[in-house]
Amino acid sequence: MSTIEHGIRVGIPAPQAPTEAPSTEKQRRGIVFWIVRYLPAEIVGTAAMVIAGIAVTAWTDNAALIAVAALLGEIVGFYVVLSITIYAEQAHVAASWRAAVGRTAMLLIAEFGVAELLDTLLIRPLALMLGVWLLGDPMWGLLAGKVVADVIFYAVAAGAFTVTARTGIRGARRAAERAA
Repeated sequence: MSTIEHGIRVGIPAPQAPTEAPSTEKQRRGIVFWIVRYLPAEIVGTAAMVIAGIAVTAWTDNAALIAVAALLGEIVGFYVVLSITIYAEQAHVAASWRAAVGRTAMLLIAEFGVAELLDTLLIRPLALMLGVWLLGDPMWGLLAGKVVADVIFYAVAAGAFTVTARTGIRGARRAAERAA
């Protein structure tokens, strides 16, 4: 018999699977992933929120109106950046640019739909308004309200992202199937 039988070398031990990384290293990689993924959108969203909220103070000191303007500014800034990010991911697994646009829209809804509905209709307006009202200074009130709302938003959105990644909706499984 030859030393190679059915593609397996006889007498040579099979390569061992790499050992699992310590949990702190895995956690660090996870944290870095989330920071890299969301920090640019957060920076642009926060800047747009503050600019819109402060701009409205030229016409009113009504905390509710300031909060609504800030909310709209943040939504636009945040989703412009995330749309570009997700499109860039999907351009590699989609058959055409139109398919990438469609997949981007579907993934934005899958990842952020539930979180955004809760956030936009209830949590964020209340948090921003209370922040402005309680702290008195529109900028600091908006930032404090944003932090409270973001914690809740990301708890829901991170869960949705995990579901879309594990089910293969993001395209990793489909790309692997096409390559095979």
